[in-house]
Amino acid sequence: MTLYRNLTIKQKQIVWAWAFLALPVLFYTIIRFYPTGTAFVISFQNWNLLGSRTWAGLENYRELWNDPVFWKVFKNTFAYLLIGTPVSLVLSFIIAYHLDKLRFMHSFLRMLYFLPFMTSAVAMAWVWRWFYQGVPIGLFNNILASFGIAQIEFLNSTTNALPAVLAPAIWAGLGFQVIIFMAGLRAIPTSYYEAAKIDGVGWATVLTQITLPLLKPTMVFIVVFSSIGFLRIFDHVFNMTTNNPGGPLNATKPLVLMIYDTAFNGFNMGYAAAQTVVLFTILLVVSLIQLRLLRSE
Repeated sequence: MTLYRNLTIKQKQIVWAWAFLALPVLFYTIIRFYPTGTAFVISFQNWNLLGSRTWAGLENYRELWNDPVFWKVFKNTFAYLLIGTPVSLVLSFIIAYHLDKLRFMHSFLRMLYFLPFMTSAVAMAWVWRWFYQGVPIGLFNNILASFGIAQIEFLNSTTNALPAVLAPAIWAGLGFQVIIFMAGLRAIPTSYYEAAKIDGVGWATVLTQITLPLLKPTMVFIVVFSSIGFLRIFDHVFNMTTNNPGGPLNATKPLVLMIYDTAFNGFNMGYAAAQTVVLFTILLVVSLIQLRLLRSE
């Protein structure tokens, strides 16, 4: 206490700042940084969860490089990213743009769009799985049958399975992105629109020259956030393809599901850790590239 009393006001502020920061720093060290560092170490080892670890060097990464299943999964993961992110971005902006102009039942409609985001991903995946079943169970195929259209194999087709799984994943995250876009739209000063109205500027020019440029920070956040979500997609795929995890011929299997399968079904923790390091690298690189491109003038 004597030492503390002898400190200057600025030094006391620093002490209190570090005292308050100690808990989150400790949390991130134990919960985040330590497991991440451990995963990097295990990726250079062989370990089956029960026996002792043995050093393997780069063997797990060599196996990964020569594994055709990994490259199929790698392709699937980027398909989720490259399809899901732009589709969800465009849909959420269109909905938010028109919903922001609507006054009748505005709050109720906003709640309806946000509700899927609050719903359990597991429950949602099973409901959509029911939608995709054949006649007489599945909703979609029953509708097609009522019009005399042949049934579609949604989850049992190598071409249809990935879009079928991606659709509910996009739908689930749409509400959150709509809310964020609406917050961005509300933050734009009305004076810009009033000046454009006085000058007789058309809606298309207002949209491209005022609304979209001023929404750029919002779009940066949504693109990075949704990209990380699609790269880490797991719940929808796992629960919609439980009979055949990853779909027919791994048509829907993402990298996270491969990591789960390798670690807890194959008990090959070293190989799973190498896959985790690859996923971490992909997430880091994609996020940095997006931030650089979207923030550049």
